[in-house]
Order: sequence, then C-alpha cells, then structure tokens
Amino acid sequence: MTQALRRRARQALLTLALLGLAATPALALDKVRFNLAWLPQGSTGGVLVAQAKGFYEAAGIELVVQRGYGGQRTVNEIDQGLFEFGYGDPISVMLNRSQGGKTTMVGAINTRWPAALCYMEKPGRPLRTPADLKGLSLGGGMASPLQNIVPAWLQANGLPADHVKLLRLDPAVINPSFLQGKIDLAECWEGANKPLLEQLAKRNGMTLGALRYRDFKLDIYGNGLVASEKLIAGNPALVKRFVQATYRGYEFMRQQPEQAVELIAAGNKLLDKAILLQQVRETNELLNEPGQKLGTMNADRMQATRNFVNKAFKATSAVPSTEIYTNRFVE
Repeated sequence: MTQALRRRARQALLTLALLGLAATPALALDKVRFNLAWLPQGSTGGVLVAQAKGFYEAAGIELVVQRGYGGQRTVNEIDQGLFEFGYGDPISVMLNRSQGGKTTMVGAINTRWPAALCYMEKPGRPLRTPADLKGLSLGGGMASPLQNIVPAWLQANGLPADHVKLLRLDPAVINPSFLQGKIDLAECWEGANKPLLEQLAKRNGMTLGALRYRDFKLDIYGNGLVASEKLIAGNPALVKRFVQATYRGYEFMRQQPEQAVELIAAGNKLLDKAILLQQVRETNELLNEPGQKLGTMNADRMQATRNFVNKAFKATSAVPSTEIYTNRFVE
C-alpha cells in the first residue's frame, strides 16, 4: 500500500470514529424536582443561581423548580414523593415525623431563625422588647406555626402566653390588614417578605420596625434543604450531587450578590430587583456560621431547636434531634 493510500485509509477511519461519537447519545441527566415552599425570592436564591449557572447540569442533574405553598406542605409533599428536595425547616420536619413521615434536613440555609414580628413605628410607642408588645394584636394563618411559636416564645421571655392577642386570619388578608392598621403586628421573614413590607410601608409614608425572635431567647435553626429518607437511602450519590451543586449557588450568591440578582431576575421577570437584592443580602447574613462549612448544622443548636418545638407544640412523642438532620452531604 502506497503512502497516499495509507493516509486516505487513516482519514477514513478517523471520519468513521468521529461519526460514531456524534451518534452516541449524551448521558441522561437525573431529573430532580425542587419545591421552593413559596414564590422565587432571595431565600431560595442559591438554588435559582445554581440552575442559571449550570451547576446542576455539571453535576448530572436536570432541575425542575416549582413554587410552593408553605413549609409544612412542602415537607409533606417531599415525604409523599412529589418532590425530591425542597426548602423546609426543622419545625416542619419534626411535625412531619411526629405523624409518621420520614423527612430529614440535609443542609442549612438560615443558620438562625429568620422570622420577626413587624410593626409600624409610631411616636410614643417604642417596641424594643417582647414586654413592649402587651395587648397588641398579631395576625396569623389558621394553621400557621406562629400560633404555637409565639406563646412559647413569650413564656421563654418570662411573659404570659396571652401577652399578645393572636388572631387567626386568612393568609391573603394578613398583609393588607397590617398595612391598613387593622392589626398591630405581622410576622415577617428576612430573605422573604420583610423587604416587601418595608417597601410597601415606605410607599405609604410609614416606617417598618421589627422585633426578631432570635434576639430574645429563640436560638433555633431556620430553613434549609429537605429530602426524604427513602431518597437518602436509595440514591445517596444523587443527594450529595444536588447538595453540593446547591451550595455552589449559595456561595456564588454570597460572593456576588448583585450578579446573583441579575441571574435570578433574568428567569423571573416580575421580581423587583431592589427587593430581591435586599432579600439576597439578608439571606447571605443568615448563611454565615463562623468556623463552619456552608450548610453544616450544629448538634447543640439542633437539640435546642428540638426542645423548643416539643414545648411549643406539646409533643407527646419526642423526635430525636439526630433524626431531624444530617451533615453527611455537606461534608
């Protein structure tokens, strides 16, 4: 065989090899459903950033994000297999497990409880401690954990459970009732509705104030990533890939908050960027746990969380704190 023939033969073999590679389908991505627990916002921004940056695809995951309807419902839907992961909290996990469910937190986002009691600043009415709230009205949903948390929190501060007038309202009317002055207090969440309430108050010539639970004897964990025990046992590698990709998103959001806002807003055109940026900054503050890797949960704080929840909800069968969470996927 001449040199020219050998060269043409090699070229033909190379062409066939390239055609074969082109015909080979790419490896299928694992489809994963994530429940936001509410609408897209700063608190779940790390998930949205990781999706926009392609972190999940790089981890072999096709992420489908869906809005949710509250933390407790989100956790229950994860337990039922409707979602692989979701944005939940230890209270919802404990309530789920107390009813026979099998959900677990696999990473922390809010390392401190992000909620507060918001009020409108008024001359001559300083609200600086829980004692100052005497006789004020607070609106909460019919099945909101607030109905249990607030009395227990008041008692932890040496005040009677009825120090605040708890009203059961349709969630849709709580914010309007608050802004119109029909109720004195509304629960607000950093990284979520607190920046929105601040903007609405400002538009109406008012100033929003907030009394954070965690500043007054409520040292418990807030929201994080939740999965089912079934998924953890059946596909721990997928859980690890999802968790690691998610915290890449939160780390990006922490390092570049303005760019994170642009990425999130690009996929959610109705979001107000100014509100979103404040949500992102508040979430970044809650992410910080000095000396610990992003997402890690501390055993002592989780035990304190368990103890508070058991008292607040008058649990008849205690859920061990070791069943509420695991750090194996953030390590």
